[in-house]
This record gives sequence, C-alpha cells and structure tokens, in this order.
Amino acid sequence: MNTRISIIEVGPRDGLQNEKQTVSVETKIELIERLAAAGLKTVEAGAFVSPKWVPQMAASDEVLARIKRKGGVSYPVLAPNMKGYEGARAAKVDTIAIFGAASESFSKNNINATIDESLERFAPVIAAAKADGIRVRGYVSCVLGCPYEGKISASNVVRVAKALYAMGCYEISLGDTIGVGTAGETRKMIRAVACEVPMTALAGHFHDTYGQALANIYGALEEGVRTFDSSVSGLGGCPYAPGASGNVATEDVVYMLHGSGFDTGVDLDALIKTSIWISGQLGRAPASKVTLARAGQ
Repeated sequence: MNTRISIIEVGPRDGLQNEKQTVSVETKIELIERLAAAGLKTVEAGAFVSPKWVPQMAASDEVLARIKRKGGVSYPVLAPNMKGYEGARAAKVDTIAIFGAASESFSKNNINATIDESLERFAPVIAAAKADGIRVRGYVSCVLGCPYEGKISASNVVRVAKALYAMGCYEISLGDTIGVGTAGETRKMIRAVACEVPMTALAGHFHDTYGQALANIYGALEEGVRTFDSSVSGLGGCPYAPGASGNVATEDVVYMLHGSGFDTGVDLDALIKTSIWISGQLGRAPASKVTLARAGQ
C-alpha cells in the first residue's frame, strides 16, 4: 500500500480569501513561509482574480514577489482566465489552478457562466500554460452537494472532471464545497470519476460543515486517493453557502493520517504553532480540534 500522502495547503488562498478583515501582505508572506517550513510541499499562495470580487487576493503579485521560496516547494495560484494567467506567469509560478463546478446553478452564481461556458474559458488558459511549461490543476466544486440544487449526480461530476483532465489538467481536485457529503457518498463518487480519470490524478477537497470531512477523507483513502487539500486552522468557507464552515483543518488531517500509518512529511508541532499564530493574527480561536486539544495540555 502506498502510505505517502500529499497535502495541498490551501489556507493562504482558499482560506484567507473569505476573510472579511483585510489581511496584510506581511501576514500572508509569513503564513506561507511558516507552512513551507513545516514540511508542506505545496502551498497555495494567491489568486490572480479581479480585486473587485476577491479583494483579499489583490496583492498576490506582491506576495509572490516577496516570499522566500523554499526548494522543493510549489506555490500555486488561482488563474481562471487569460488576464489572471498573464499575472501568474509574470509571478513565475510553476502551477496554476482553474475552477469548474458540477452544478449549473453554482457555476452561474459563482462565475456567471454555464459549465460549458466555463470550460470554453479555461481552454486557452490551459493551452497557454502547457506551452509555457506551467502545470494546471483543475478544481471541481459541489461534487457532493450544491446550495442551490441540493444533491449532485455523480454523472455531473464525472463529466466535468473528465473534461478538465482531457484538456490537460494534471490533477483534478474534487471538492465538497458546502461540506454536506458522507463517506459512503464520497466513495461512490470517487469510484464513478475513477472510471474516466486515473485514480492517481484525483484529489479530495472536503469542507467540514457537517463534521464529515475526516470521514470523507478516509473513505477516499480507502478508494485509493492519495492527495488531499486542507487549510491550516480550518481557515475558509464558502460565501455562496450560508453557514458553511471552512476547509478541513490541516492539523486534523495530518494527525489522523499519521495515526493511521500514513506519511505526509509534515511536522505536526510546527503546523500547530502556525495554526495558533494565524488564528491570533485574525483574532479568533483555531478551528482545528487537534490544535485546541494540544493548546489545552
């Protein structure tokens, strides 16, 4: 059994982008550098999107210019269109991410495009990235539920994941954006997608709204998924799903994986210290149960 698990840390981008208070460039830089120092090999560092829609990501170019890049660590950014891609390329990133959805309603509300229209938008971005030697990671939102449509058919997830993979995405992250899925539903969805996309190209991205994220990760593990997205201290949420909590906390995922015989290469103690630090910067308690338990010892 392959016991090595890749953790994609999304806190500095997917986590902080939903913060109402302005997070300084200095804080973002320190967070990214702390996470890389803790052993995380992939740390999402920003997004090249309109500051009108995502003001928290407005200074991503400055963040990328100023971070001390650690050898062997990738610092991907979200770049959903050609303008964003040009910014990402100028920032000298090695990986970009694009976002699709398995729900028509979510796609229209989130990016003002149908699923087919969104795929058409991504095509030139992927082509340009491939020509420049930059990897493209594809995200699929609402794979287990949508705030507008409720349950989502696995066939919808398969359709979008298959299209992104065929277009050239090296990996497809399957996201339970509003955190409503269960382990059984997760396993069925993974099986369906794996019929069209290699298991080695699949990743899981689970929010913890209903407290199911760790169970869903373990279900995906049992199906053969070996890459998972998580966010330090559980930062983040979904602005289109009222009450939706953030991504599963990286500390909780690492604790569960290490205790289950898997290897992540992450220093849990350093991660916990980072969780406590960023929570202090944001003026609130960590959302990680592991961090809260360790802090109380």
